[in-house]
Amino acid sequence: MKKNITINLCGRLFQIDEDAYEMLQKYIESLRSSFGKQDGGDEIVDDIEARIAELFAELNQQGIEAITIDHVKDIITRIGKPEELTDSEGTDSERPGDGNEGHKYDSFRSAAQDICDNVRARTAGKKLYRNPNDKMVAGVLSGLAAYTNSDAVWWRLLTMLLVLLYGVGIIAYIVLAIVVPEAKTPEQLLQMEGKDVTPQNLADVVVENKQTARPNRGCLGTILFVLFSIVAAFFVVIASIVGVGLLISLLLVVVSLVIVFTVPAATHLNLPFDIGYLNLGELINIHPWVVITFIVGVLLALSIPLYAIGHMLFSKAGKVQPMGIGQRILWVVLWVASLCCLFPALVWIQQQEKTHYNAEMNEIYSYQGVTMSRQDKNFLRRGDWNLIKAENCDHYTYVGYYNGNHNLRFLDVYNENCGEVFQAERKEAVEPGVYRLDCAVRAEGPGPCVYAIGDSTMLKSIPVYEAQDGIPDMGWFDISIDNIVVTGDSIAYGLSSDEEFTGLSCRAQWFSATDFKLIRIGDLTRKK
Repeated sequence: MKKNITINLCGRLFQIDEDAYEMLQKYIESLRSSFGKQDGGDEIVDDIEARIAELFAELNQQGIEAITIDHVKDIITRIGKPEELTDSEGTDSERPGDGNEGHKYDSFRSAAQDICDNVRARTAGKKLYRNPNDKMVAGVLSGLAAYTNSDAVWWRLLTMLLVLLYGVGIIAYIVLAIVVPEAKTPEQLLQMEGKDVTPQNLADVVVENKQTARPNRGCLGTILFVLFSIVAAFFVVIASIVGVGLLISLLLVVVSLVIVFTVPAATHLNLPFDIGYLNLGELINIHPWVVITFIVGVLLALSIPLYAIGHMLFSKAGKVQPMGIGQRILWVVLWVASLCCLFPALVWIQQQEKTHYNAEMNEIYSYQGVTMSRQDKNFLRRGDWNLIKAENCDHYTYVGYYNGNHNLRFLDVYNENCGEVFQAERKEAVEPGVYRLDCAVRAEGPGPCVYAIGDSTMLKSIPVYEAQDGIPDMGWFDISIDNIVVTGDSIAYGLSSDEEFTGLSCRAQWFSATDFKLIRIGDLTRKK
């Protein structure tokens, strides 16, 4: 329901609705602006107002009680635009010539000049906006068509071709959708089409917006419309999936950060994104601003695109208004700034962790008279391993992948020249019987062995690791030593590359073993 107001025009009272009054007021203001610099211009405008009053009176005599926007538009058409009344604009809008125009280019320069002139002629008096009345995704291409006075079909076809060129079309479209504003007001729609902002043109725009006619597309336009609709639907689906991924990542990061700063032993937990191994809990006491910058950068880098995707989906559903150009640029700048803060802080934190790790690895510890790192010492001590020989070994344990665990520490011996002489043994108390020793092993070359000592010594060579398909679990092999007869109360087992013990020359740069298990498989057979 529209509100009617009463106006006094040349001493007469008329009922007119708000839209019609606004258009009439702009028309009279444009008349005063056009005739204001002329002698007797005010009298001309007064005469035109009197003529408008007479036409309004005729409408009242016809039984029309309230003047509508259609009536005002008809009256403006009958009286004429300000430029038509003043004859201020000529009809010679064509390009000036000397009578010898033609399309004969005698040089590249003249051809380029003609193209530039053509572009200027097409875009003269226009502003680039996204067209909301003929859009498939954001109205970028139809806005370009209106700006260049061309068919949107060709812009859409060009974009489809650029999409096939390593996705350049998608990137360009997203950038333009962010940078180019949308034509929302009637004035902006007129500026997009290069029309003068006059009352009559504004009235035309208002009427056209109310009559939401479906744009007339040809065969090629219909095909491209279907293709762009599919691309738009695919883009929405991908954006939704990315949004869900960002939301899950953000929640995991928040939970991980809470654990890191509340659980003292968080560095030993298997947290997402390796946050637990960045030692943030310790580094924040040394350089708090760097750690805070890293945390803020991570949260903003995840939350800003998540917010943008969510806002886009809600705006397409009609729940919220689309972002303005200023808001879009602000979020892009903030996101880029968050990345610029995040990556330098991450590099610094990783460098600090590497320095800390190297210092820890190079710190000298002793286990059974053998110098080694703290991690090697703790592993051997907790596993109750007895070092029988340890010569020319660069390390004794390693953290790697086994049986689904990416951070398992196990026995691992390395020497670049295959000169390691190593033997580690563990003893378990058992009852008399027959046993089997199971373990997982691997070796870079031949020579190392796994052994078990019951009533006799039993050895089994470690298979050589080969980097090829079909070897499960990063080259690990499950091997067993069966029928270990024990008449006493213990079994000793271990890992050895000592040629004096195994009888084999070690030609492996490294070898590993883990998951040792003793299993009783039978009783001793009594002799009759």
